[in-house]
Amino acid sequence: MNRLDDPSNFIKGRKPTFIGMNGGPETDEQQRVRFQVELEFVQCLANPNYLNFLAQRGYFKDSSFVNYLKYLLYWKEPEYAKYLKYPMCLYFLDLLQYEHFRREVVNSQCTKFIDDQQILLWQHYTRRRTRLLQTSSEQTQQHVTQNNGIVQPKVP
Repeated sequence: MNRLDDPSNFIKGRKPTFIGMNGGPETDEQQRVRFQVELEFVQCLANPNYLNFLAQRGYFKDSSFVNYLKYLLYWKEPEYAKYLKYPMCLYFLDLLQYEHFRREVVNSQCTKFIDDQQILLWQHYTRRRTRLLQTSSEQTQQHVTQNNGIVQPKVP
């Protein structure tokens, strides 16, 4: 991992500064752990069933938790978003900023609908990507066949 890809390089400059367990500023280790915990939590938001779990337990009615969700919006910034494996979580993080969505996600039927739509989106994306790759591969194969296996240099 190079210097720019190391999450600890971004943690140190992030605002606001948090108070550690000892009453002073967070140590580098505490910042690293907080970064990892927040990264994991934000990615969990990509799962509609987890959102339903949180809603049914009343987390979305707690103003402190709602403020925490607002704080987590910094994950939308490119220097943090690049660490996300499930970018769909940012879409749900945005939706969670709205009280109406927080109220509706407590409904299991609503959650099931969202889950189904998410699966359909992934299937569509996968099929589309497969078609694009297949078309590209066929075009390359056709070009090589036309040139009897000799790759012609491009002339400017």
